[in-house]
Amino acid sequence: MNIFALETSCDETSASVVSNGTKVKSVVISSQIKIHAKYFGVVPELASRAHIENINPVIVETLKKAGISSSDFSKKIDAIAVTVGPGLAGALLVGTIAAKAMASIYKKPLIPVNHLEGHLYSAFIENKSIKPPFLSVIISGGHTEIIIIEDFGRYKILGGTRDDAAGEAFDKAAKMLGLEYPGGPIIDTRAEKGNPTAINFTRPYLKGSWDFSFSGIKTALLNYLKANPAKTEQHLNDICASFRQAMAETLCFKAFEGAKKFDLKQIALGGGVSANSLIRSMFTQEGKKNKIKIFIPSLIYCTDNAAMIGCAAYLKQKKCGMNYNNLQLKSNPSLSLENW
Repeated sequence: MNIFALETSCDETSASVVSNGTKVKSVVISSQIKIHAKYFGVVPELASRAHIENINPVIVETLKKAGISSSDFSKKIDAIAVTVGPGLAGALLVGTIAAKAMASIYKKPLIPVNHLEGHLYSAFIENKSIKPPFLSVIISGGHTEIIIIEDFGRYKILGGTRDDAAGEAFDKAAKMLGLEYPGGPIIDTRAEKGNPTAINFTRPYLKGSWDFSFSGIKTALLNYLKANPAKTEQHLNDICASFRQAMAETLCFKAFEGAKKFDLKQIALGGGVSANSLIRSMFTQEGKKNKIKIFIPSLIYCTDNAAMIGCAAYLKQKKCGMNYNNLQLKSNPSLSLENW
């Protein structure tokens, strides 16, 4: 089954053609980092305008890479999938309007997908061996959540962030340090040259809860910089390494505690921050130590991308079919994760 998918929840315009949930025939991602960098964060109105400009070229390029022309679209595509939420209202609207137009023109069923489900199943694209139940950790700029996938489409949410998401914390830390946006990749690169034990930043484990709170680490960094401004490149690298270490240990501790508590032998990561090199290696090492299989998407599937939406849509239609009502097909910026 071939699904054409669209993802426009935030600041990436993406389209993909996915076969049977795991074979990605093409995926195109148009990033808006240059647009938002000077504001040190995503500006919703600018994001929406950029999606409008990018959506058609991205669709055309995606179909071209998949070897599909407008004349044979109906023969080669079985359904269209689109992210309907959560996300930025204007950004989501661009994607849903484009998807509905294509579904109407080519008379194809439309599958609505929750953006979080895309991240939950992003590791599935390259690892068909993942079978529920497993623990999923979404680590992105807007979300940090631990969720048990009891079955495809059946979830038990253990906890989430009470304040900043992990990616947001990295971005704010980078701004404090005078580094560029987005902060995660910059801090990750500098951290490789630093000493992770140079500064002992707080680890907010919140024992007795599965929630996260990264505002404390951010405040600890702010207080440290007030007393110890970074004056050399090495000092700056040490701060980055120590901050990254605290973030990674917090995420890893909570995830493995959850896996042990609920006797789960698989952990899957998803979201942009799962591209962080220390987080990837720490989860991999802890997995070997605890005999828990770790599944981490390739870098292209960590960021917001339409391939993960196509994957989630394939799994969803297998269980629910193709019929969805108008409310389900309507974009919803505050869409919650619900069982199918």
